[in-house]
Amino acid sequence: MTVAPATARFNRADWASAFRNVEQELTRERVQVASGSVPVELDGCLYRNGPGRLERDGHSVHHPFDGDGMITAIQFGAGEAHCSNRFVRTKGWKEEEQAGRFLYRGVFGTQKPGGALANAFDLRLKNIANTHVVRLGDQLLALWEAAEPHALDPESLETRGLSLLDGVLSQGEAFSAHPRFDPGHHGSPRMVTFGVSTGPRSTIRLMEFATQDDPSAAIRAGDLLCDRRDSFNGFAFLHDFAITPNWAVFLQNAVAFNPLPFVMGQKGAAQCLASKTGGQAMFWLVPRESGAYAGEPPRLVPAPEGFVFHHVNAWEENDALLIDSIHYSDFPSIGPEVDFREVDFDSIPAGLLKRCRIDLPSGQCSTELLGDRCCEFAMVHPDHQGLPARFAWMAVAEREQGNDPLQAIQKRDVHTGETQRWSAAPRGFVSEPIMVPRPGSAKEDDGWVLVPVWNGARQATDLVILRADDLQEQAVLELPLAIPHGLHGSWVPSHGLTQPGHG
Repeated sequence: MTVAPATARFNRADWASAFRNVEQELTRERVQVASGSVPVELDGCLYRNGPGRLERDGHSVHHPFDGDGMITAIQFGAGEAHCSNRFVRTKGWKEEEQAGRFLYRGVFGTQKPGGALANAFDLRLKNIANTHVVRLGDQLLALWEAAEPHALDPESLETRGLSLLDGVLSQGEAFSAHPRFDPGHHGSPRMVTFGVSTGPRSTIRLMEFATQDDPSAAIRAGDLLCDRRDSFNGFAFLHDFAITPNWAVFLQNAVAFNPLPFVMGQKGAAQCLASKTGGQAMFWLVPRESGAYAGEPPRLVPAPEGFVFHHVNAWEENDALLIDSIHYSDFPSIGPEVDFREVDFDSIPAGLLKRCRIDLPSGQCSTELLGDRCCEFAMVHPDHQGLPARFAWMAVAEREQGNDPLQAIQKRDVHTGETQRWSAAPRGFVSEPIMVPRPGSAKEDDGWVLVPVWNGARQATDLVILRADDLQEQAVLELPLAIPHGLHGSWVPSHGLTQPGHG
């Protein structure tokens, strides 16, 4: 097959133009509806997190994942939308704002000015709070998986400071940037999350928090309900996991970590990761304390080769556990000498949707490829998290095969394999879609898909509202902000119950 050059497939200048500093902070600015109308039933707030500061004193971050976190909130009600945004006032952000230059190295390769000599043996990590944002109780949490969350005011977005979650966490303890929201498998909804302590032997701490007040049981939203720790052989690099009523499912990629280039100031910590030659990826199946296997030890199951950042969903079927995930043939990374704005997409493996089926009695795993189109940031209806779901929504590349920037949204019927697509091409580039169910509807694909789109023609960000059933445009909102390509977000209905971000 002949592959068209990247210059013919997408406009690189449009894509790269999103990587810029956000220079303003807005408070409840009314959003212009460019076409269509905002559904009156869409009543709540879309929170988004992602890098908002990508350059200081003429120096750019090496990778956008090293940019300082900025929260965007788009409040919906009565057919209108209002936009606010705030940088997370982390300790490092405040220090660098005052100094006007980079003072910290970045995990993904950003260096302080001065070369390797200035960076060698400086092993401090700046908590950049840039990966996810979720509501838990009366706090909005900006998450970065290598350290504690930052608490923000859900309305004003002002930073309250680091949160140890009422003593649940210790100082500096890792807290995942990828919680899962159990819709009520065991009677009440919960936020399930984890933290990892890595090394030659790694420990996973699995935590479950109440997301609703229950006065009869003296439980408040944000209370810790379950807490267990399990240790495993090998270095754990875990961004995401999946849940079912009985299991927390972790996929330990077969990666090796050589810290020497990081210590010597030559690379960021994440650039020291590489696929482990001859290594065996493993599923770590950790019993949930609220499930049927509570108190039992974890089960270890050999997993397929490759690398996984994100899972779509997991569910139980008789004696089997099924997990849909986005698999890469190798760990995708950007070398120290590469400008991320000029990255060769053809040299980076594409993320492909695959299904792993684990036979629990035998511990055997089989894998099925579900699609050839490059994809990321997939989710199912929030009420089907951990349960069988018929539909999944995800960001995909415009072309059918190969790696490219994400420019379209795909809805997949996981029963039939049928797909529908909405495209922002040629000048639009999508971020993570979030499916918001229509209140009171029992139909799985009745609702909307909210999609931030970098509009290369406008040099700013649009929010596109799609109908979840047929991906037809419901409305296009022209945000008064130019927001860099972002990471994760969540939807919080006006009655305050947290819904998950992507799946």
